[in-house]
Amino acid sequence: MRAFSRWIIIAAAVGMAAACGPKGVAGAGADAGDMTLGDPNAKVTVVEYASVTCTHCATFNEQVWPAFKAKYVDTNKVNYVFKEFLTPPESVAAAGFLLARCAGEDKYFGVIDALFNSQNELFTTGDARGMLFRVGRGAGLTDDKITACIQDEKALAELRARTDKAIQQDKITGTPTFVINGKELTGEQTLAVLSATIDPLLK
Repeated sequence: MRAFSRWIIIAAAVGMAAACGPKGVAGAGADAGDMTLGDPNAKVTVVEYASVTCTHCATFNEQVWPAFKAKYVDTNKVNYVFKEFLTPPESVAAAGFLLARCAGEDKYFGVIDALFNSQNELFTTGDARGMLFRVGRGAGLTDDKITACIQDEKALAELRARTDKAIQQDKITGTPTFVINGKELTGEQTLAVLSATIDPLLK
């Protein structure tokens, strides 16, 4: 894992528009290590490839996700699969995902939400360390635990393996990418667009 100072330099060097790469293709259901919500036996599976340093993913999280979750996930109409993907600055994205996993499954998506909500702070100040520790403390982690989490080489290797699979096998090149029962939608999506694809599958 790179040092915090390196993260800060990278974060300051990239613009917000560079946070997400070009859009990609393909997808699959949940693999070992993926985080999920909703009914795993639901008729519809929605896979989202996302990165906590992707500004388009943060916009989706803020503007669409709450209504989508209430309509489909909380009602168990959809099996939602979240696939972690690394976008620039990759070291910060990796640290964020490792932090979320250390918080535990019950707090994972809360930490992801906090990281998305902290993007403006990250790209404005470049203070990746401060942002990560603030979010980690908010999830109940001590500073020592946060440091151990984001420096966990085994967990980092597993995360990179998941991203490599997404790139090499699923042909994903950017975020957000959605796959709904095999049909791909790339880029930010509105609730109306997602519903147009999902609702016919629920009948």
